[in-house]
Amino acid sequence: MSSIALESAIAHMLLMTRDEPGRIMSGQLTTFVDTETVWNRHANPKSGWSRLLSVPVIITAIYFRKWRLLGLTTLFIAINPVLFSEPTEELDDWMYKVVRAEQRWTDDGNRLLGLDYPQILNTLSVPAMLYGLYAAYKRKPLQTVVFTIASQGLNQWWMKEIIDHYEAVDSG
Repeated sequence: MSSIALESAIAHMLLMTRDEPGRIMSGQLTTFVDTETVWNRHANPKSGWSRLLSVPVIITAIYFRKWRLLGLTTLFIAINPVLFSEPTEELDDWMYKVVRAEQRWTDDGNRLLGLDYPQILNTLSVPAMLYGLYAAYKRKPLQTVVFTIASQGLNQWWMKEIIDHYEAVDSG
């Protein structure tokens, strides 16, 4: 699973209630997140592409026991959605479309993980990525590469499917 989808999946699983439009309250916590700002900044293609490219860095850091690199990459992934500025206009960049489709998908009440199509693609990417991480830790090069590529492929297939879904909805 790409780091983009993983963070979104975790956030959406943890978020319990919406107290007002655009603001989410997590459980009993009184801390609020302005999700619209996060989505808008995350829609910057530099945000999405750099997060996608961070997955091989994480795998490499684990495989070669570069714990500082792993920590710094994890920190980068955590702050990435607010690190970049909001795009000033709608872009024809694939990653921009991915983030906007993810936002729309979740705003429409759809889950990022599930057994229905296309969520099953994203769901299957999770155990593939977990095994890829395990294989990297155990230094099994073939399994590391195969399962990391499988995870990324399934996740990007899911991304394509939700983009195609909304392009069909908007054109029809």
